[in-house]
Order: sequence, then C-alpha cells, then structure tokens
Amino acid sequence: MTKIIEVKDLSFKYEETPILEEISLSINAGEFVGIFGPNGGGKTTLLKLLMGFLKPKQGTVKLWGMPPKTAREKIGYVPQATSFDRQFPISTLEVVLMGSLSEISMWGFFKSKSKQKAREALHLMGLLEKEHQAFGTLSGGQAQRVLIARALVSDPEILLLDEPTASIDVEAEESIYQLLDELKGSMTILMVTHDLQGAVRRVGRLLCVQRKISSFSPGQVCDHFSMGLYHSPLIPK
Repeated sequence: MTKIIEVKDLSFKYEETPILEEISLSINAGEFVGIFGPNGGGKTTLLKLLMGFLKPKQGTVKLWGMPPKTAREKIGYVPQATSFDRQFPISTLEVVLMGSLSEISMWGFFKSKSKQKAREALHLMGLLEKEHQAFGTLSGGQAQRVLIARALVSDPEILLLDEPTASIDVEAEESIYQLLDELKGSMTILMVTHDLQGAVRRVGRLLCVQRKISSFSPGQVCDHFSMGLYHSPLIPK
C-alpha cells in the first residue's frame, strides 16, 4: 500500500496548553479512517495540521512526502455546517464554486467548466434544484451535503470531514453515509465523528485522539467508547 500521509513525533500547543503530544501515524491511499475522542482531545486540530493551517511545535507532517501547504490542492475539507456563516448572502451554487477558487479567471469570473462541475457535484448530492436557493435557507442536512459538494468539486485525493453527520436528521445522515460508501476506495477519507456505531460499520480503521493517539480496528471498538470511556485496545492491532 502507498503511504500518502505520514505524521512523525508531532506535538502541538495553543500558547501553553498542550493539545497533541508525540503523535505518529501513517495513512495509506484509499483508506477510510474514522477519528473519535473526547471534546478538546485534538481531533479538529489534527485536521488543521494535515491541511497546513497550523504548524507543529515539534515533529513533521508530510502528504505525498511534501509539506501540507504544497499538497493542499489535493485535499477536500468539509467543516460542520454549523461552523459556516449561514447568514452570508450567497447561493448554494456559489458555495460549491468556492471549492474551485484556484480556477477563477483573471477577471474574477468562474469558467463555464467550473460551473458545470459545480452543478454535477450538486446533482451527486441530490440538490441540483437548489442551486439558486440561498444557502442559509437550507436544512442542516442539505447544507452539509452542499459543503461536501464544495469539497468534491476539485476532485480531491484526500477528503477530510469534521463531524459530517452532527446536528442533522436521520434521513440526511443516512444519505451522507451512502455517499461516503460510494466514495470509499476512490479517495482517502478521514472522518471525525462522534457517531461510532455508524462509523464502525463503514471505516477500515479508527483513531482515538485524546492528546495522544491510539489505533483500533472496527472490531476493537466496544460500547464503552459510546459512553466516553476511551481506553487502549484489549487486543493489539
């Protein structure tokens, strides 16, 4: 298997508060990895380090052997819909086009090819009929699917998702999981989640992040984790 993400001896602090300590991990091309752990354990911080938005205080992060900033165009990122400004006056199509900013013309306009790809991404999400609707008027599940479309429009090789099923209804959650099932294997997917039951049925590996990191196979994740009782594997992976 080809390793495309390598983290070695990584530590990170916000001012004097340690968030991650001496983390080492590698991710292979095509893996679907779930990331879980307590609030404040460092999950979102880890994603930001992988994207190059934060710099390690110690250790290294490499994607395809390169620094994250160099490889950023190959990464699609899906934040929680609740972290996106829903009051900003922007259409659904315009949100998706934000994933194609690198293709904007020198005059500040999107090419017709970019608009077509954005519409195709919305069609994949089942939301093409919402292309002209104000993003802020969408339901939570619809908004989350639009943000996934924004991430996919650039044809990423790595897809990072931060709680994609948080604060949405069961039907919307299932539609997102079905999409991830379809994408599995065609790209490398890292998904931060608190929905362990949903993740265990789909991912190939789980990483528990609580300042340090532990790796689990899906079969090693027990009911204790759903209650917030995080412990080391009973059987080494």
